[in-house]
Amino acid sequence: MIYLDHAATTPVPREVADAMYAVLTERFGNPSSQYPMGLDMKKQVEAWRGTVADALGCNARRLFFTSCGTEGDNWAIQAACWQNRHLGRHIVTTAVEHSAVLEACRWMEKQGYEVTYLAPDGKGDLTAEQVLDAVRPDTALVSVMMVNNELGNVYPIADIARGLAAKNPKTLLHTDAVQGFLKVPFTAKSSGADFITISGHKIGGPKGVGALYIGPRVRNPRPLLAGGGQESALRSGTEATAQLAGFAKAVELRTENLADKLTHMADIKAYAAEQLTAIPDCRLISDGTAPHILALSLVGWPSQNIVNDLGSRGICISAGSACHQGKPSHVVAALKLPKRVAGGVIRLSFGPETTRADIDACVRALREHHDARMPML
Repeated sequence: MIYLDHAATTPVPREVADAMYAVLTERFGNPSSQYPMGLDMKKQVEAWRGTVADALGCNARRLFFTSCGTEGDNWAIQAACWQNRHLGRHIVTTAVEHSAVLEACRWMEKQGYEVTYLAPDGKGDLTAEQVLDAVRPDTALVSVMMVNNELGNVYPIADIARGLAAKNPKTLLHTDAVQGFLKVPFTAKSSGADFITISGHKIGGPKGVGALYIGPRVRNPRPLLAGGGQESALRSGTEATAQLAGFAKAVELRTENLADKLTHMADIKAYAAEQLTAIPDCRLISDGTAPHILALSLVGWPSQNIVNDLGSRGICISAGSACHQGKPSHVVAALKLPKRVAGGVIRLSFGPETTRADIDACVRALREHHDARMPML
């Protein structure tokens, strides 16, 4: 199998699986228990928190474990709106956010909030000025993703943060950094965001674990879950210790020689772009600079047919976010591309283990698909 869909999920290294297995079978104590095995696990949870916090560049006390990126996004949006409920009921976000943000904002609309959805240009780019122009005195929250999960565009979170500080200091800033964490350089401090969402399974960790950074400007954040008081009483529930062990081990592995890994992914992306655009009718649709995501269109050839054909050959690519589950992509729709271009959009995404041989096999398969099938749009 040739796996070119790392933006959907990533392979779990053996070291990560081993770390999880040890917790499941040998170190399975409940961190809230008062006997030695439980107390040991409580210390271990904090050690794992420290590992992830160090990679994010934040104080461990401001990092809270979640079950996934979707949970973190929802929690951030609700907490920001709760803190600023007296400031106003206006939210600024983009039309190309992950569904976790868009659906959370639509839920807030049902609660009486007004949401401004900003559209990118035809290449998927957004400027800080575009975001700041939409901010009003009653804007409670701005939520802009760090890296677009379908296009690879990197959005100017730090510039937005600086602009908000000058224009409306009380407005809180959330960024979904699920595709940015350990993919593009940033820290919690350098980003300036008040909330940062990350997820384990995008960096070699298991599914079912993520984290939310909550910055110092968020006073008495609204708890997500009430109960036994875990996660500083902000997200109660017995800690998923095996997932936390895997998350921390994945972070540890990914941060080793990280600069070399990012350079490798960027080189693979550049090679893929060069080889794929040599195929007739294949063109780039975004200038996104994230090193691991490449968006193209085989113009006139329906993307789902491409995905199915390559899948039958053991090559995994996607037609956009895995969260769409086969539905048309709202990200592609926001670009307002011609129908034949939009219908042929595919996404390749890479990891540290992706090779040029993987790209060569994908290029051959796409050429064969192009030559053997008639365009249907």
